[in-house]
Amino acid sequence: MAEIYDINVSELRSFCGKLRAGDKVLLTGTVYTARDAAHKRFDALLDKGEPLPVDIKDSVIYYAGPTPASEGKPIGSCGPTTSGRMDKFAPRLLDNGLCGMIGKGERSQAVRDAVVRNGAVYFCAIGGAGALAASCIKKCEVVAFDDLGCESVKKLYIEKFPVTVADDCSGGDIFSSGRAEYAV
Repeated sequence: MAEIYDINVSELRSFCGKLRAGDKVLLTGTVYTARDAAHKRFDALLDKGEPLPVDIKDSVIYYAGPTPASEGKPIGSCGPTTSGRMDKFAPRLLDNGLCGMIGKGERSQAVRDAVVRNGAVYFCAIGGAGALAASCIKKCEVVAFDDLGCESVKKLYIEKFPVTVADDCSGGDIFSSGRAEYAV
């Protein structure tokens, strides 16, 4: 049976070994947004041996490109992006210390292997509910690649952001287990 956890991002690494595919998590703390364009720049920096503009060690990247904030709000709609678009970059970031990712949809075997190898986790957030997700975001600051607009890297402070463990560090994958459950 799935568990429900209330976890601060700063403590996520210590929870990764306990989390299983299907568990629900209310995540609080700092996460960074990054989508395709930012991931390409991260990759180019790593190729040159240069540091990334944010410290990804034990961090979480939320695959999102938020819309501009309306008056009095820290952010606009901020729903998850399809994670598969970052699959060619994710193993390298995990190998460089990334602890977690938030997005939507299934991941490649290479990403699932990197999650296991690095004791990390992949979370799914509810797609199509960007306004709801934004209600859990209390602060937003552009920290890199401002020229990318909505795809710039943003530092978010989230409170009780609801996610589901999709891939755990024991090799559990909610997508394959879900298909197997309904195939009988």
